[in-house]
Amino acid sequence: MAVPETKSRVLYLRLLRYVAPYWRMFALSLLAMLLVAATEPLLPALMKPLLDGSFVDKDPTTIRYIPFALVGLLLARGVFGFASDYALSWVSNHVVLDLRAAMFDRMINLPTRYYDDASSGALISKVSYDVTGIMAAATSVLTTLVRDSFAVLGLLAWMFYLDWKLSLITLVIGPIIAVLIRMFSKRLREASRNAQFAMGDITHVLDEAIECHKVVKIFGGQEYEKRHFGAAIKRMRDFSMRQTVAAGASVPLVQVCAAIAVAVIVYYSTRQSGADGVTVGGFVSFMTATLMLLSPLKRLTGVNASLQRGLAAAESVFAVVDETPEEDYGTQVLARAQGRIDFDHLCFSYPNATRPALNDINLSVAPGETVALVGGSGGGKTTLVNLIPRFYQPSAGRILLDGVDTQTLTLASLRANLALVSQDVVLFNDTVAANIAYGPSAGAAEAAIIAAAKAAHAMEFIDEMPQGLQTMIGENGVRLSGGQRQRLAIARALLKNAPVLILDEATSALDTESERVVQAALETLMQGRTTLIIAHRLSTIEKADRIVVLQKGAVAETGSHAELLAREGLYAHLYKIQFAVEDDAVERKRDGARGVASVPI
Repeated sequence: MAVPETKSRVLYLRLLRYVAPYWRMFALSLLAMLLVAATEPLLPALMKPLLDGSFVDKDPTTIRYIPFALVGLLLARGVFGFASDYALSWVSNHVVLDLRAAMFDRMINLPTRYYDDASSGALISKVSYDVTGIMAAATSVLTTLVRDSFAVLGLLAWMFYLDWKLSLITLVIGPIIAVLIRMFSKRLREASRNAQFAMGDITHVLDEAIECHKVVKIFGGQEYEKRHFGAAIKRMRDFSMRQTVAAGASVPLVQVCAAIAVAVIVYYSTRQSGADGVTVGGFVSFMTATLMLLSPLKRLTGVNASLQRGLAAAESVFAVVDETPEEDYGTQVLARAQGRIDFDHLCFSYPNATRPALNDINLSVAPGETVALVGGSGGGKTTLVNLIPRFYQPSAGRILLDGVDTQTLTLASLRANLALVSQDVVLFNDTVAANIAYGPSAGAAEAAIIAAAKAAHAMEFIDEMPQGLQTMIGENGVRLSGGQRQRLAIARALLKNAPVLILDEATSALDTESERVVQAALETLMQGRTTLIIAHRLSTIEKADRIVVLQKGAVAETGSHAELLAREGLYAHLYKIQFAVEDDAVERKRDGARGVASVPI
C-alpha cells in the first residue's frame, strides 16, 4: 500500500528533526556542495575561450592561462567535494546513532505483552538494517537535491546565455521526467517496505537456528531449517529485484529523453554553424554543458529511489519508537517493604483466550512466609507471579504490597522490592561479577559480591575459573553448567537483598546433585523473605509454610503439606501420582544397576 504524500512529508520532516542537532556540520556540507555546484558551469564556460581563443584566434594570453584555470577549477572541485562528503557522512552516522539509541531505549521499556507477540529477529532487523536505510533519506537526498538542482540551474543559465532557442529544447524533458518519477515511486515504496519485512524474516530464522542449534541437530532439522531459510532469502531476493526494476527503469528512460534532446540540439547547432550562427567554441561549450547536465539529472532522478527506501525504513523505525512504553502511572514510592502481599479478587485474561487465566483470586501472604503454588499446567501459577512486578496488568482486582495497591507504586519502587529466580536463568555475556552485581547493584564492592556468591555456594566453582570473578561466561552463561548458572542467579538475588522473592521452577531442570547444592543456596536466600515458590516437583516444597493449589485459574485448596495430604483432595492426588512416578524411576535405576531388564507393564 502506498503511503500518502502528506504522510511522506510528515515522515521526512520528522527525519530532519534528527538532523537538526548537527545543523552546523550539515550547513558546512551544504555550503561545500553549493560551491561544487557553482563550479559546474565553469567547465563548459572555459571551453569557449579554450577553442575560440587558442585554436581559432591563437591568442597567447588565452593559451597561457587556460590550462592553469582548468587545473585550479578541478582542484577546487576536489577539495569542496571531499569536505562535503566528510561532513555529510559525519551527520549521517550521528543520525543513525541517535535513531538506534532511541529504538533501543524504547524497546527495553516496552511492556512484556509486546514481546509476547513480536519476533526478536524482526526487532533486530529494524535496529540493524532498517535504520541504515534512513541515512540516505535523512541527509544525502536533501543535499543531492540542493547540489544537483543548483548545478542544473547553473548549466541552464550558461546554456541560455549561449543560445536561448537551443536551451528551450532541454526544458522539454522536464515534465517528461516528472511523470516518469511519479510512475515508479509507488512501486518502489511498496517493494522497499516488503524487503524490510523479508529481512526481518531472515533474521528471525537465523536467530531461531542459532539459539536452537542443539534441537536442530538432535532431531535432524537441518533440511527443514535450510528450506525455511531458503524461502526467506528468496523472498528477500524477489523484493530486492522489484526495487532494482523500479529504481533502475526510470534512469534509462530519462537518459533516452535527454539523448533525444541532445540529438535535436546537435542537428540545429550544425544548421546554425553552416549559417555562421555559432562559433566552434560556442558549440562545444553548449554541448559540454548539455552533456554535463545529464549527470545531475540522472542523480536527481535516482534520488527518488533513495527517498522511497528511506521513507519505507522510516515507517518501520518510527513504528518501534512510537510504541507505547510500559505504563508507569504510579506516583507513590515504597522504601523497603515488610513483604506482606494480598491478592484481592484478582482476575486476568490473555488476549483471545477462551477462559480467564486467573479468576477471583483471594490470597494473603504474611511477611516472611513461604507460600508454594502448585497445580497442573495452565493452572495460573506463573501468571499469578507475573502480575506482582506488573509484567501484565490485571483484568480486575488488586495486588497489595504492605497494604499499598501496586498500581499506585512507581515501577522502580515496586521492582526494587522484588527478586526473581526462575528455571530459565538469564545471564549476560559479561564477567561473573557483572552478572551478580547487575542493575543498581553494579557499583557493589567486591567483598559484597563475594559474600553473595559464597552464600549461593557459587565461590567453589568461581575460584576454579581462570580469572575468578572477572571470567567471561559467554552468551547466557554457555560455559557454565545448569547448576552453576542457577547459583549465579541466586547470588544476584542475594546481592539485591529484596524483601520479596519469587522462585519459578528454580530447580526443576537440575540433576540430583546440583539440586541439592542449589536447594541449600535457596534456603539461605529465603531466610527472612516473603517467598512465593512455583514447583512441579512437590518434594521440594514440603517445608513451605503454606501450599496453594491452583486449578483452571482458581484456588482449589490451601494448607500445609500434612494438612493437604490428610484432606485427600487434589494435592494428595498430585502427590501420589508424582511419588509413584519417582518411585518407579528409582526402581528402574536399581534394576539397571543390577543388570535386570525392566519390563513395562
